[in-house]
Amino acid sequence: MLFGRTPVLPTPEQALQGRPEPIFPVPDRHTVLGNPLLGPYPEGLEIADLGLGCFWGAERKFWQLPAGVWTTLVGYQGGHTENPTYEEVCSGLTGHTEAVRVVFDPSLVSYERLLKTFWESHNPTQGFRQGNDVGTQYRSAIYPHTPEQAKTAEASRKSYQEALTRSGYGSITTEILPAEGRVFHPAEGYHQQYLDKNPAGYCGIGGTGVKLSTPFETNWGASCPTGVVPAPETAEQ
Repeated sequence: MLFGRTPVLPTPEQALQGRPEPIFPVPDRHTVLGNPLLGPYPEGLEIADLGLGCFWGAERKFWQLPAGVWTTLVGYQGGHTENPTYEEVCSGLTGHTEAVRVVFDPSLVSYERLLKTFWESHNPTQGFRQGNDVGTQYRSAIYPHTPEQAKTAEASRKSYQEALTRSGYGSITTEILPAEGRVFHPAEGYHQQYLDKNPAGYCGIGGTGVKLSTPFETNWGASCPTGVVPAPETAEQ
């Protein structure tokens, strides 16, 4: 992966075994928002799980929204290895992507608004990479928690694909798969709110400059397939 090979997702049989319990603690509270990182969360809040490249900069995009985000945390999702470490994820042998969990109040900020931030904050046409960050752990992903979130996510992908196509970009490679069965494993404590603790730290997040118009249509039917990531070589590089 680091020496010119094309990144490839491991099968469950190829993935590292992992462990039944996490081997590192997660901080109690968000360093910016002040609320607990881990649930159970207050009644009425919802969860959005999103992968858009290096999770350091991605997480900051969401805690900086003006209202409605109760807490954020980063972790590993969509893979096979149980309770992976950062080093294991970076090996490409767990199948996870770096993800941000956004716990939000839907009466103050909509899931549609979170998706707008998601799409506009990265290039979702790059397959297993974001800019100079290359690997399966940097793939773009949305893991909906409800049928309504799934429908909205698919509608947003269709709308953003149309906008990207008009601007000369290729096909979106974002995977949209149910959060159910895809456990979100919180990352090590030093990754949580990394760019608050290290304001001059690395941030590989950068969008295309293409905007997503909202609200977008959510009743367009089932023409947009879910859960398929095109091979990286077919994605725009």
